[in-house]
Amino acid sequence: MRLRRASAFAIGVALLASGVLGAQGQPKDTSRTVAGGGISVPGWTGKIDANEEKAGQVLNNAKLAQQGNVLQVTTGPAVTYWNPANTAKGDYTVKATFTEPKFMNLNTHPHPYGIFIAGNDMGTAQASYLYCAAYGNGNFIVRGFGPNAFQMNGGRGAAAPSVNKAAGLGSPVTQEIALSVKGDKVECAINSAVVASYDKAALVTPGKLKSTDGVYGIRFAHNTEATVTGFGKN
Repeated sequence: MRLRRASAFAIGVALLASGVLGAQGQPKDTSRTVAGGGISVPGWTGKIDANEEKAGQVLNNAKLAQQGNVLQVTTGPAVTYWNPANTAKGDYTVKATFTEPKFMNLNTHPHPYGIFIAGNDMGTAQASYLYCAAYGNGNFIVRGFGPNAFQMNGGRGAAAPSVNKAAGLGSPVTQEIALSVKGDKVECAINSAVVASYDKAALVTPGKLKSTDGVYGIRFAHNTEATVTGFGKN
């Protein structure tokens, strides 16, 4: 019995070390390359994650396009998109509606997409920003870069009743996401319900955000496809 347990443990360690298992216990999916990738929306730019760059990915392996008032995103590597003209300071709310037309169409497990705010030094190794993103399985995640990544609600995020769940694989799912700065608080609301609230002092601190003032935009995990409507600041 001890030998079997030791063998099972050794196999599990080997799988984790080799990267066969992803962060949520699912087979790890490598970032794909999107055909016809790049940014075709005037004024917008983007940056893929540092670990994606180390793996040989480039920004043009993801795609940001626009049809009418609808932004269309397909990844590829995990990426953050923004227009440098989109800035906010003081008290504000940035929101948008994200629709994943076919849940998990490009991946082996749910991946998030959402809004970022407080962007400073964007596109550089010193970038800092905070994002709130939803998964199509009812979970959400709040993370940031400052310039190192930091977690606000755990490595895997958390579930919230207001986050919509897709009916099944290949089904559509829609989330309205808003990030707000109100006085000394920063809040994320998904589908009109606040799912996370933080003291500004816990965010604007060495190693995290430089300020809650800054650029705002959208954030997508790797191998994800969704549209964005109603993107803007109040």
